[in-house]
Amino acid sequence: MSPLLSIDNLSAVSRRDGKPILRNVSLHVDSGTIHGLVGESGAGKSTISKIILGIVSGGVVVTSGSVMLGANDLVRMPEREKRVLIGSQMALIPQDPLTALNPGRRIGDQLTDSLRMWKGMGHKAAWARGLELLDHVAIRDPQRVMGLFPHHLSGGMRQRVLIAAAFAIEPKLLIADEPTTALDATVQKQVLQLLKRLQAEHGTAVVFVTHDLGVVAQICDAVTLLFQGKVMEQGTAETIFNTPSHAYTRALLAASPRYDDPAAGLNPIDDAVIAACRAEVAQFDGAQHA
Repeated sequence: MSPLLSIDNLSAVSRRDGKPILRNVSLHVDSGTIHGLVGESGAGKSTISKIILGIVSGGVVVTSGSVMLGANDLVRMPEREKRVLIGSQMALIPQDPLTALNPGRRIGDQLTDSLRMWKGMGHKAAWARGLELLDHVAIRDPQRVMGLFPHHLSGGMRQRVLIAAAFAIEPKLLIADEPTTALDATVQKQVLQLLKRLQAEHGTAVVFVTHDLGVVAQICDAVTLLFQGKVMEQGTAETIFNTPSHAYTRALLAASPRYDDPAAGLNPIDDAVIAACRAEVAQFDGAQHA
């Protein structure tokens, strides 16, 4: 069975100076699985997700590779066809629920937009479905919440609204771009459990963008670890956490806070590890230009 999402040898550069942003990135995501895309800030995680969603900025130029959703290459599709495909089969859960929601529109109006556009529902049917979706993400009194503005809701409730909106069109692929970063630890756990439940119920494939290995351990089936746009290690979550093969992976795991052992000290990544990773990237770039 072919993966739902196949990224093969994807490379991209900065339009301004030609510097590499992504270096031959390949990853495959099966339906019904969650694939963690992990790395420090600037590793290329969000660039990959934006290329998948067709919202990459004009400053990024894809130079090679393919991004296949089923039989459709999202890199080479005509723009109009790509917009329809992405709108009807993909969804995004963004990082900051406050800025992602329009502060001047009520929750109900925002939640029903995609239902009316991509499902062809009328206002009444879309509103009824919106109430069902809010109930499904465990929001109390959905009727009242539909009439509220985003600033009336807590951060956790706003994120639940965005999750409801993401699953409204029953997407085949969901991009979750650090969706719990702005939440406190207790709410984060609730949101992750909710996302995992809905993903399993719908059989949705998820690309979960994060820098938090603790989150990856909770919900991901597979992991791709990036450094400066290059894949350092890739495998099942079990393999990555139990038998990591790359020094960078081991260093990241060692640097992660031990919530089960609050007395344990923090272990910053050694400069030698970072230097070795940079040398590996430079060697790759040299081979590409040889």
